[in-house]
Amino acid sequence: MSSPTDAFVPAADGALWQTIAPAKAGFDPDRLKAAVDFAREQESPWPRSLYYPDGSYVGNVEWNERGPWTEIVGPVRERGGPAGLVLKGGRIVAEWGDTARTDMTFSIAKSYLAVLAGIAFDDGLIKDVDEAVGKTVADPVFAGAHNGQITWRHLLQQSSEWQGEIFGKSDQVDHNRQIGPGADNSRKGQRRELRTPGSFYEYNDVRVNVLSYALLERFRRPLPEVLRERVMDPIGASPDWRWEGYSTSFTDIDGRSIQSVPGGGHWGGGLFIGARDHARFGLLIGRQGDWGGRQILSRDWVKRMLTPSPTLTNYGYLWWLAARPGVPASSFSALGAGSNVIWVDPEQDVVAVLRWINGAQTDAFIDRLVAARAQ
Repeated sequence: MSSPTDAFVPAADGALWQTIAPAKAGFDPDRLKAAVDFAREQESPWPRSLYYPDGSYVGNVEWNERGPWTEIVGPVRERGGPAGLVLKGGRIVAEWGDTARTDMTFSIAKSYLAVLAGIAFDDGLIKDVDEAVGKTVADPVFAGAHNGQITWRHLLQQSSEWQGEIFGKSDQVDHNRQIGPGADNSRKGQRRELRTPGSFYEYNDVRVNVLSYALLERFRRPLPEVLRERVMDPIGASPDWRWEGYSTSFTDIDGRSIQSVPGGGHWGGGLFIGARDHARFGLLIGRQGDWGGRQILSRDWVKRMLTPSPTLTNYGYLWWLAARPGVPASSFSALGAGSNVIWVDPEQDVVAVLRWINGAQTDAFIDRLVAARAQ
């Protein structure tokens, strides 16, 4: 693994991003080409409009959404085609499709929220991840015997069991939710008995939105503004990305109406961003928060983010960790429906970004990429 302080980082102008030949980067050129061809061929089955012919939003169909919470309350943009890139040592070793296009990215936004939580931690706005959120966020959202127990760690590990409604969406909408290939969501949305906060993992977009709201309350300014100033501009990201909230998610902060942003595109909105900007973000985390000798995010926080959770060992703070044979043990991912992927192998200083690949084929692409490393 490269020493972060002396490792190459791409220039801020994406058009000047250096490339490197596959063989020089330690890849078998033919195998790498085969992996890229595979990614091109395995396009997402989602319609490019993100709406089916009957008018159904892809998210409502994907997650068997029913009941009173199906209304789309954030912007939706037609998606592009398959795209992606592979970095080795910060240089582009392979690239395909339109990697500058600012598309929706769904739950990859959760991993960006984890980094914002780290900025809050590094700044002292979160003093202890095991402190009850309600101690510093004086809001009814964290009031009561149950929600009052919830800590920052619980929210970041998706084990909070938060109960209630925020921005018109109830936590119940994602009760019994499953994700990934083979997921069975026939019982999704059926109310279940809640567990003690911190004792049970459940992938729940409403609870992640509660985390985002809590971070907004601590920063007292729009989270996209914080992300741009503290992370994306310093790593040379394009000015084109944006993070959209819901029509229902405006809140008053010190007399100013600010839109809270979601951790995905479940009901529209979320992070709209290009693959190249994702690659910069993945490179930053793979190098322990260092960008060309500047510590953007503390190494301590990166380590915390990538530590297995007690309720799900292949999950950290809103990042997915390596969980199967054949992939580097230290690798990790940010994953979004559609499917959208940032995959990072920090030991080899490799980052791969996939846009709009069939989610059932994501592992097969990663396997091909790993196999393309020259032996």
